[in-house]
Amino acid sequence: MTSVLILLLAAYLLGSVSGSLLLGRLRGVDIRTQGSGNAGGTNALRTQGWKFALGTVIVDVGKGVLAAWLALRFGRDFAWSPYAAVLAAICGHVWPVFHGFRGGKGAGTLIGGLLLLWPWALLPVLAVWILSLGLGGYVGLSTVLAVATLPVFALVPPVDAIRLLFGFAVSLLIVFTHRANLARLRAGTEHRFERARFLRRRRSA
Repeated sequence: MTSVLILLLAAYLLGSVSGSLLLGRLRGVDIRTQGSGNAGGTNALRTQGWKFALGTVIVDVGKGVLAAWLALRFGRDFAWSPYAAVLAAICGHVWPVFHGFRGGKGAGTLIGGLLLLWPWALLPVLAVWILSLGLGGYVGLSTVLAVATLPVFALVPPVDAIRLLFGFAVSLLIVFTHRANLARLRAGTEHRFERARFLRRRRSA
């Protein structure tokens, strides 16, 4: 059990390595002072361009992959440890110890973990995200709705209790990290990614 606790701590520290903040230091910027103030890929795209955002996403997704791989390699005696490690990495991304506990929202790191632990779940997650973004153009809302499909997908027989619990946990965490987006959406002030609304453009064409 001690080894698993060490593994979870390592996953958290790994998650605390923020792609946007590391790349920002090379460029001499802190994207937490720009745009939405978030250290994630969406704000990186809006404020620094697609190349910077791509680097951010690669690092953040890679953290989830590596955390899952380490748990599969060294925590195999506990079936839940890979999912717990991914959750710890997400928490590290959201509250990074190396960056004053101000990080991103965790979606990229979650995707990285799913790539290794639950790849089939990516299909409904990405489908809902693309559909929601195409209809509304709201990245935050689309992310919340997409991740919310995980506990639903986990209920497909045979039901895996670990995946079901993981799905609920990350869904609640993603809702929490996107609470400001949801508040702005209710207030009618949320930023809309108009270029992503391909369904609307097709209907009006």
